[in-house]
Amino acid sequence: MKLTDQDIEAIAQRIAGDFRAPSSVPSALAASAASPSDGGFSGEMGVFATVDEAVKAANKAKPVFIGLPLNARRAIIQNIRDVMRENATLLAKAAYEETGYGRFEDKIQKNLLVIEKSLGTEALQPHACTGEHGLTLTEYAPFGCLGAITPTTNPTSTIICNAICMLAAGNVVVFNVHPSARLCSIQTVVLLNKAITAVGGPPNAVVCVSQPTIESAGELMKHPGIRVIVVTGGGGVVKAAMSSGKRAICAGPGNPPVVVDETADIEKAGASIVQGASFDNNMICIEEKETIVVASVA
Repeated sequence: MKLTDQDIEAIAQRIAGDFRAPSSVPSALAASAASPSDGGFSGEMGVFATVDEAVKAANKAKPVFIGLPLNARRAIIQNIRDVMRENATLLAKAAYEETGYGRFEDKIQKNLLVIEKSLGTEALQPHACTGEHGLTLTEYAPFGCLGAITPTTNPTSTIICNAICMLAAGNVVVFNVHPSARLCSIQTVVLLNKAITAVGGPPNAVVCVSQPTIESAGELMKHPGIRVIVVTGGGGVVKAAMSSGKRAICAGPGNPPVVVDETADIEKAGASIVQGASFDNNMICIEEKETIVVASVA
């Protein structure tokens, strides 16, 4: 289920509507700059013109998805991993061309990391506790319909990671992606829908808005059909989510230090700091941003 360059071009043209790019501009980048129009794409494979349409579609898929047995959910997550692994390079290329941020080869690694390491249904093991006061059984249940805001720095990898974790837990999700990473994010959502429906899952368990804006993000946060807000982004959008009146899970800016002390292998520490701080041009918030060296080592 790998998308070809022709598939990417077709999606780009449909989202762009009548927009035609100069030959010197990459098609993904050109489509992202197109004038607002869903190009007839709305409602197809999880892409909707408005927040309300997207939320309604996801909530329609919700009881069907929650009703699936855990084995079916496990098969869906596995197929998502397989399909995304097959398209990891293509999505990295689309993200790099559209946003102009980071390093193409590092974006491939980011995609592969979340494909392989994001927690799936294996994290849903029930726990039992018994004693003289009785028996307690803990089993995890889904929240329902989640709203997710994603960044331009890690567009495809964040969507893949969120989708795997959220779907594995039995939730459905509505994405409001970063406007400057619109096309590559839509491509990711389309692929997710293909992967889900190919193994018996319902359509629109993962959806997005075709023309994301700051206003549509605000609408998503306040929509009565959304139970939890999940945000990856800057301080402003995190603050807005925390003030939305809903339960919010947020990852904002980071400034991680490296401490090099007397126990350090200096050669290894130096190489690791350079490698970590340069990965994807240091755009990721968990990457090393400063180095503190104790006096005895300095």
